[in-house]
Amino acid sequence: MDSPSLRSDVKEFLTSRRAKITPQQAGLPAGRNRRVPGLRRTEVASLAGMSVEYYSRLERGNLAGVSEDVLDALSRALELDEAERAHLYDLARAAGSRPTARKKAQFEPLRHSLRATLDAITTAPAVINNGRSDMVAANDLARALFSELFVQSSRPVNNARFVFLDPRATTFGLDPL
Repeated sequence: MDSPSLRSDVKEFLTSRRAKITPQQAGLPAGRNRRVPGLRRTEVASLAGMSVEYYSRLERGNLAGVSEDVLDALSRALELDEAERAHLYDLARAAGSRPTARKKAQFEPLRHSLRATLDAITTAPAVINNGRSDMVAANDLARALFSELFVQSSRPVNNARFVFLDPRATTFGLDPL
């Protein structure tokens, strides 16, 4: 069921959420000559890990067949709260997609043996990462060494996001002398 009013609702929702986020909030450089408020389509696409063409298709109101992973990536990129995320899922369902709303992503509890091993390492920094480069656990020395990564606590600590998207990464680890 893909009606013109649904397409209009999707377009209005996505463009309004894109306009609410500044590049600085998303951890991107501000750049110059910005003609749109908030993020550009290319920036949202990059943050969500999709092509600009695909994001543009979504923003034009075509959510038919969109996967749950795409909706989750879009929710993270646009920093949607729970109500906004639920609304995006409702729009996708109305467009004919069959995503199922999941509870907030939670890490599986760390096995006791891994936690004990991590805690036993007291002479070197040690971390445990998952397949998405999220830092699942870290010992005290790693938390001190990678303290800049732990500053933004609204998202899981992610090495790749920090290195490629955070402007602080260019000076992180440089000797101040």
